[in-house]
Amino acid sequence: MFSPYIHKNQFYIFISLLTSHFPTIRSDPFLLFFLFIHHFPHLSIFQKTRKKQQHNRTMGKGGSLSDNVIKNIILSYTYVCIWIFLSFTVIVYNKYILDKKLYYWPFPISLTMIHMSFCATLAFLLIKVFKFVEPVSMSRELYLSSVVPIGALYSLSLWLSNSAYIYLSVSFIQMLKALMPVAVYSIGVLFKKETFKTDTMVNMISISFGVAIAAYGEARFDSWGVMLQLGAVAFEATRLVMIQILLTSKGITLNPITSLYYVAPCCLVFLLVPWIFVEYPVLKDTSSFDFDFVIFGTNSFCAFALNLAVFLLVGKTSALTMNVAGVVKDWLLIAFSWSVIKDTVTPINLFGYGVAFLGVAYYNHAKLQALKAKEAEKKVGQADEEGERLIEERQGEGSVK
Repeated sequence: MFSPYIHKNQFYIFISLLTSHFPTIRSDPFLLFFLFIHHFPHLSIFQKTRKKQQHNRTMGKGGSLSDNVIKNIILSYTYVCIWIFLSFTVIVYNKYILDKKLYYWPFPISLTMIHMSFCATLAFLLIKVFKFVEPVSMSRELYLSSVVPIGALYSLSLWLSNSAYIYLSVSFIQMLKALMPVAVYSIGVLFKKETFKTDTMVNMISISFGVAIAAYGEARFDSWGVMLQLGAVAFEATRLVMIQILLTSKGITLNPITSLYYVAPCCLVFLLVPWIFVEYPVLKDTSSFDFDFVIFGTNSFCAFALNLAVFLLVGKTSALTMNVAGVVKDWLLIAFSWSVIKDTVTPINLFGYGVAFLGVAYYNHAKLQALKAKEAEKKVGQADEEGERLIEERQGEGSVK
């Protein structure tokens, strides 16, 4: 911890070193003060000044929050609520369509292809026709080497995750999804995008242990459904790591709309192959089936609206906010699954998921602290560069005189 005070010897040493190396500083008290506050930012007087300035920016007259801050808070909570509602709706809607006890249309590949076709069409209109979003400049080689592998992983993730709704309850699927940080971290370490840390791995083990307890207490445990959902988590985690390796490292950033524009057609092609052999023969024999445009149209629109909500939420807040909102959404889905769909949720389920939830919460907290530390280092580096630039400018002025 830094002391809030500075010993006079430290002050004398600091002044003597600066003036011996840069004689022009002796006649420039402003520059000396600027360098002093950036090398000793922990002093109480500077901390109080910064806190007062920050307080004045956020608070209006009379100590009340300014209108601009209130507006930003309301907008942020609005984006969070919209994202939670749409994510909740898409999950429950997919369950309704695929579940044997409800609408019962057990064709997850077909449902995913309908989503991808609808999303690709709307993304094309938003980018090419209405010019709502600027497209990303991308060569054919880059598309084949980077986007195609990501599209393949995304198609597998969606196929398996939608298939799991046929065999597992919504509540249990949300509990299994708590393994996502474990999968992302493990695959990141494997591809050397994450640094192995013992404390982080212990946290990952605690999350896995909590999910294992929840699985042990599951009343409708289905081995095939669990394998499908775990496969979906593995493919999705690999996709997220591959985005960092194949796109982000090359300076390419795709928002949810441009991502759909480039990735959705690719997914559609990859899904077409298993669909021809797995679901098309069954659909062909089911001559009594009539395509319900209301059900599948509204379902696809909700899926696309969810991507727009992600675009707004991450753009106006942060990805970490979405992670925290995701935890709230998971608890709401568990409550809805138990109270409305009448899925069985046991005390062991809740205890296990509670353990996993604490692990995920700690993981998000650690990520936030790491981001803050990185931002602080960046600011210190910028301050040092600014100080060196001012010193060089004043030296130049002194030499001219």
